[in-house]
Amino acid sequence: MEDRVLIVGAGPTGLAMAVGLERQGIPFKIIDKAEGPGKESRAMVVHARTLELYDQFGLAEEMIDRGIIADNIAIFNEGKRRAGINFGNIGKGLSRFPFVLSLPQDEHERIIIEYLKKKNIEIGWNRELIDYEQKDGGVTAVVTDGVSAETLEYDYLCGCDGPGSIVRKMMGYDFPGGTYEEVFFVADVMSDIDVDGVQVHMSKEGFALVLPVRISGSVRIIGLVPKQSVRRKEDVRYTDVNGYVENHIGIKAETVNWFSTYKVHHRVSEHFRKNDVFLAGDAGHIHSPAGGQGMNTGIGDAMNLSWKLAEVIDKGMDEKILSSYEEERIPFARLLVSTTDQVFKGLVSDNIFSDAVRNIFMPNIAPNLFRLKIMRQQMFRMVSQIHIDYENSIMTKGRTGRINGGDRLPWVKYGEGDNYEPLDRVAFQYHLYGQTSREMRRFIRNSNIDLYEFNWTAEAKKAGIKKNTVMLVRPDGYIAVIAEDNNVERFFEYENFFMK
Repeated sequence: MEDRVLIVGAGPTGLAMAVGLERQGIPFKIIDKAEGPGKESRAMVVHARTLELYDQFGLAEEMIDRGIIADNIAIFNEGKRRAGINFGNIGKGLSRFPFVLSLPQDEHERIIIEYLKKKNIEIGWNRELIDYEQKDGGVTAVVTDGVSAETLEYDYLCGCDGPGSIVRKMMGYDFPGGTYEEVFFVADVMSDIDVDGVQVHMSKEGFALVLPVRISGSVRIIGLVPKQSVRRKEDVRYTDVNGYVENHIGIKAETVNWFSTYKVHHRVSEHFRKNDVFLAGDAGHIHSPAGGQGMNTGIGDAMNLSWKLAEVIDKGMDEKILSSYEEERIPFARLLVSTTDQVFKGLVSDNIFSDAVRNIFMPNIAPNLFRLKIMRQQMFRMVSQIHIDYENSIMTKGRTGRINGGDRLPWVKYGEGDNYEPLDRVAFQYHLYGQTSREMRRFIRNSNIDLYEFNWTAEAKKAGIKKNTVMLVRPDGYIAVIAEDNNVERFFEYENFFMK
């Protein structure tokens, strides 16, 4: 079968795109200029919304098995434990995954690569895009393995090739923003200290995160390189930060498995699409590591785009839905860059305000705030990305109670199951909570879209769902159309506009 989509980049975003297309039966090719999977890992956090998306493909449980649920976060100041924040089930009642998962990016990628191999899909390592040309109804791409080049035709091209994206450069888009002066380090070490949870270390030297790695039994340290250790970025070695790690974090490394340094940027591409070429993940936006948002946002991009490409290629849906990709994802990317920039500066800057954040607010005030349920749930909504909505998208309509078209489907538990179980079909579906008219049932039946019926329970009411609500849910779990008044016309207009 002829490949329809070329994915450039086999990091978390490109791999998520591959998973989305494979599940929906779209043939594709995925390439990366690297020799193989990355061995170093900067991203460690997998949030609830990402796990919900992965759960549609049967990947969430394996990620949880290989990772560590961050039940508690211990806050240290100058090497002394000052407070603990109980993160266990912080999002209880809001998601099937009411927690923060610690999973190294390299292990994360390995899980998806293994999944793709089981589907007989191999990644084209040592393959680099060197040129592309937009043609009517498709893209001609030139790919080289360093020895020879081949020219192939695709319907669509997805640039998931990181901050230095060659795809973005070929599209001619600027990448406005800036680079923080601070240098980060990430180290994987074996230590005699037993780290059984996430640690946040604050000091006059800056801050660092310490996380256990389940698979290897090692400890992952991500932090700021002390300023006195910075000569040139490429010169910094673990020996330069060892004193800081031992004196301010309290970890003595018996073996250093690997060590790397990097700088953090905050940038958003001016656009995410040009004709049949798209940008996703770090190719379109990069931001500070505050809140562990970067990798999760890229995966969200991939899941948003993959189902739309599949609907156009395989289901004959109108191509105008593809314009909703940038419309839905670029506003969130811009907001995220802005907010994480403020948080990052508050944590790492060398001024009185940042000193107060590190030495007063984090160890003394933050833990007390997190004892309040409303604060815990609000923080979970924001950090986990379940708060993201597409209310202003052309792909969403309607409002019922406090739920809008474009909102993520509210999670409702039913006995041993929940209303997210049908989402593993990765297809448009109708949800009914209560009763509806014969006319509405007839319309749904004639639409050839599956209907899933749920009782209207106290849990559904608590989630904001009004009695007798009908929703058309998108393949990515967001609400396309919502109504409670048996308004067949609203659903008819939507299907007539987008679905051929």
